[in-house]
Amino acid sequence: MTLPFGAGEVEAVLFDLDDVLVPFYSVGAWQWAWKPQGPLLGERRVKAAVRRTLRAWDRRRWEGLTGRAPPADLEALHRHLTETLWAVAGHELPDEETQAVVRRVLKPAHEIERYPDVPRALERLTAANVRAMVATPLPLESAHWLLHRAGLPESLVGIAGDPPGPVVPDRRAFRAAAETLGVRPERVAYVGDLFWSDVRAAARAGMPSILLDRRDAWPKVQTGRITTLDALESALAAGGTTSDEAAGAE
Repeated sequence: MTLPFGAGEVEAVLFDLDDVLVPFYSVGAWQWAWKPQGPLLGERRVKAAVRRTLRAWDRRRWEGLTGRAPPADLEALHRHLTETLWAVAGHELPDEETQAVVRRVLKPAHEIERYPDVPRALERLTAANVRAMVATPLPLESAHWLLHRAGLPESLVGIAGDPPGPVVPDRRAFRAAAETLGVRPERVAYVGDLFWSDVRAAARAGMPSILLDRRDAWPKVQTGRITTLDALESALAAGGTTSDEAAGAE
């Protein structure tokens, strides 16, 4: 079966993982990874730090996609997480402490938060016989672990950040995901939380895409933007970001 998308239809939905299906950059996640015994981190400080570093990460991945920098690999991801930690802390930390925190971020052992709209959305897609899959730059082990800790099926992971295969936002990774789903790219809707390196990148690969802006970080985006997966079907019906729009933004 299919879901309507503007004037067309989609047969599958491809999700980013972190902050789309599973909370990753939340205050609680960084509290547990860095200061599990306290003191409590300032919520405003953590949110501001995360917003800044995610903007930088979005630019870094986009530059890697458009040839202005090397592709963002796992080493680049670790660097980004390091910079996020230092921004949260307000200063650089010793290497041993930094690496320990990054490992805990990528494989949390605490009871992680959950998004209540995620099970509902997955259930609706299942009921409509629309396939769902995850494409993430996170390592496969981390992706499986995060889904497991959130009570979601680990089998959702289709594309992860481990070499040697292509990694999102590489066009080849999006195409590989569509091939795994057995669906043409133009009939796979992508849902991500970063504007350029998620939504625009997927649209450049020929996929209609939806921006899930849980943090209200992209209020100026006019089309294809939602703040909860409860609005997924209505956003698909209205039409999201297309490859033509993505080409016009470059």
